[in-house]
Amino acid sequence: MKRYLLAVVLLGVLPWVMAQQAVTPAPGTAQPRAAFVINIQAPDDIQELLTRHLELQRYRELTDLSDDELSRLMRQADQDARQLIGTLGYFSPEITMARQAASADTPWPVVKIIVNPGEATRIQQVSIAFTGAIASDEAAAAQRAQIQASWSLRAGSRFTQNAWDAAKQQALRQLTTQRYPTGRISSSLADIDPETGQAQLQITLDSGRLYRQGDLVIQGLKNYDTELVQRLARLSPGAEYSQAELVAAQQRLTDSGYFDSAFITLDTSASTESAPLLVNLREARRQKLVLGIGASTDSGARLSAEHTHHKVPGIGWRAVSKLLLQRDDSSIGSELTSPPDAANWRWAISALLEDQLLGTQNVTSQQLRGGRNQRSQRIDRNMYVQYDRSDASDPITNQSEIAQSLSANYAFAVRYYDTLPFPSAGWGWGAEMGGGTTLGDQHQVYSRLLTRWQGFLPLGNSQAGRFSMRASAGAVIAREGISLPSTQLFLAGGDNSVRGYGLNDIGVALADGSVEAGRYLATGSIEWQRPIRINGNLSDWEGTVFVDAGAVANKPSDLTAQVGVGVGARWKSPVGPLQVDLAYGIDTERLRLHLNLGFTF
Repeated sequence: MKRYLLAVVLLGVLPWVMAQQAVTPAPGTAQPRAAFVINIQAPDDIQELLTRHLELQRYRELTDLSDDELSRLMRQADQDARQLIGTLGYFSPEITMARQAASADTPWPVVKIIVNPGEATRIQQVSIAFTGAIASDEAAAAQRAQIQASWSLRAGSRFTQNAWDAAKQQALRQLTTQRYPTGRISSSLADIDPETGQAQLQITLDSGRLYRQGDLVIQGLKNYDTELVQRLARLSPGAEYSQAELVAAQQRLTDSGYFDSAFITLDTSASTESAPLLVNLREARRQKLVLGIGASTDSGARLSAEHTHHKVPGIGWRAVSKLLLQRDDSSIGSELTSPPDAANWRWAISALLEDQLLGTQNVTSQQLRGGRNQRSQRIDRNMYVQYDRSDASDPITNQSEIAQSLSANYAFAVRYYDTLPFPSAGWGWGAEMGGGTTLGDQHQVYSRLLTRWQGFLPLGNSQAGRFSMRASAGAVIAREGISLPSTQLFLAGGDNSVRGYGLNDIGVALADGSVEAGRYLATGSIEWQRPIRINGNLSDWEGTVFVDAGAVANKPSDLTAQVGVGVGARWKSPVGPLQVDLAYGIDTERLRLHLNLGFTF
């Protein structure tokens, strides 16, 4: 064992020793001689700029420089430094250059550069002019006002070359992304007065002519027709050009699953007012099989298989079939979905067979659903009729109960987040409303409501972080004593519910110690998410502190919150947000680790 430990230590130390030998001269070996070294004394931003870009830096290793040549380079460096410093808005700097001969303390000559930048140049006046169609078009008044209002270099601001270039590019981008794709900067001038330290800025934007969206010219179709592309893209001929609309249409085409890639451009070479939209597509494979393996703290190890057929022969609908095997939840199901109609509605039919642990009950359920749905960037809608059947068996009492129901439902979700899948501000709200009747020996009417909300509230600046909040509430209104499928009732607990408790651990506690689903649900969570800095810079990691609470009961008066508290971390991974939480269930007096990947609402 000692030999193995010694080998490990030597393997760890050897690369360091070799590195030291590579960079450390042997005793008695002459160190490489430089022509001179540069010592810059200036404010931090100027010092960094000169250190990186001063032309004099290139000549430090030329050991055959004469004194006269070095003097010439120093005079040239003075002019070079003034030009560089001018890009930061200092046009009258005091620059002192001195040369110090080599000595015992400094084995190489030293070129000392001392910079007193003086006062920074401030912007006195900004003039933004327009030519072309935008100048006289009344409908473009809002666009002109937006360009002027968002101009970043205001009067009184410090002038820098980078800020000037950025302001011009921003104005041009705002011009060309809406209505005028061929717009350009016809002239620009930064008039600097070094004596007064003031600058007058002038820029003229030439919009060119107004463009409208024409018909789609589609390339790359083999298995699908142009009507499908038109309905997915949802671009209206005759509408004013908008780059944001084209990008959104590209996203809809790729998100549909029918296409691996989609690129839409406006043909500005067209002489007509309505320019054709060139659509280049690469179709996805008609069939796809995805196998998956994973794990989560809620459900343990997971195996999955998903088969997609984008165009089932005979009907032309898409079929998605899924098989899922987990510790407490196994299922197999399939869904048929029609192509979208002109209003982006689709017909859908699905069947699901599931065997899962709900509370302490083993529930085998079947579900049949048929209806229509509509999905968009902000709002999803779903209307459907659903049949549910569940066979719930209690391992404690060895009793089982079969329940069936038929219901009509409407569901929607609204999303107004700033960025996905890593939101930092905004909110989302969704609701499911349904009503139906039980089946079997007795038919009893019932209604069901579930609503959920999630919001992000920034706390002033990026360092302070944000609050993440979510809440949900559900109710099944029915006569007492009727038998409903467990899948129509509620449970709480788990990664996205109440942390500190297992998946579906919070329910109605019975006298025998078992837990079953209940008619009423209430959950809430508040979490402080704060960025983590590494070496003083913001990283892709965040730390969190949170409090969750949730309750399930058969009567509103019986709702008693079970609370979980904890800390965690978030990582902006390439495949979505990774959530790692360590939570303590106050009622169970146990610690539980929670892992979750992705953001959905």
